[in-house]
Amino acid sequence: MNKLNTLNKTNILREAKDMVFITFGLCCYSMAWAAFLLPYQITTGGVTGIAAIIFYATGIPIQYSYFTINTVLLLFSFKILGMKFTIKTLFAIFMLTFLLGLFQELVGDAKIIGEGQEFMACVLGAALCGLGLGIVFINNGSTGGTDIIAAVVNKYRDVTFGRMILYCDIVIISSCYFIFEDWKRVVFGFVTLFVISFVLDTVINSARQSVQFFIFSKDYDKIADRILSETHRGVTVLNGQGWYSKNDTKVLVVMAKKSQSVGIFRLVKDIDPNAFVSQSSVIGVYGEGFDRIKVK
Repeated sequence: MNKLNTLNKTNILREAKDMVFITFGLCCYSMAWAAFLLPYQITTGGVTGIAAIIFYATGIPIQYSYFTINTVLLLFSFKILGMKFTIKTLFAIFMLTFLLGLFQELVGDAKIIGEGQEFMACVLGAALCGLGLGIVFINNGSTGGTDIIAAVVNKYRDVTFGRMILYCDIVIISSCYFIFEDWKRVVFGFVTLFVISFVLDTVINSARQSVQFFIFSKDYDKIADRILSETHRGVTVLNGQGWYSKNDTKVLVVMAKKSQSVGIFRLVKDIDPNAFVSQSSVIGVYGEGFDRIKVK
């Protein structure tokens, strides 16, 4: 019972820590829109970009459109990505709706870096957006919209979040031409999108880096089942022998994304805190779930 209570307490603290970092990431994202993008009439992709276009065209506050669109998309998150992801996404949507309104009230219409600084505004705003999104993603959260689509694709395909969001958002940015009839705004939108994608992938670049685990534990079967069910990574069980003790042992070999390392360490610790775990970076992993073999 004590072990179960300790485990539950650990899970609660872990989730609370994720929520704190997700909130910080959302603050960065909201500040980017309120201080740099909206005052200079710069848009980008995603549901927030759609909401910004609606705001520029009709004056409807960006947070209202953002919330409405995400309410529909959230149904897909629940069905495909599960309850845990959906709860954090729901939290992020409500929090971001509140923060977008709050930071717009604080900043107002002021152009804090001066008139005629659209390019600098789009670079600074995009960098702050990418940083915020990266912090949200690495803490298992989402801001909704195309982030949900990116998370779904990333779950089944070896495609980075930044690249998937880039593919989803090109049409959204191009559509702002019909509002401003100014190709300069479209160019600024694409610059913003590319910077966001670059910063986002830099923050969570571990999504494409792979690691190799050797796990020695008496509870190898429980650990293998958890890794298989929670990380969706294959596990190979090897027969081994400790040369000092001469005892037979089982060794788990796991190939995973670097972004999954913390999750694997957590579940191993939850099951067997005394397990012996070796983690090493690998130059390349090719096959199902990883990179494709490109040699002709």
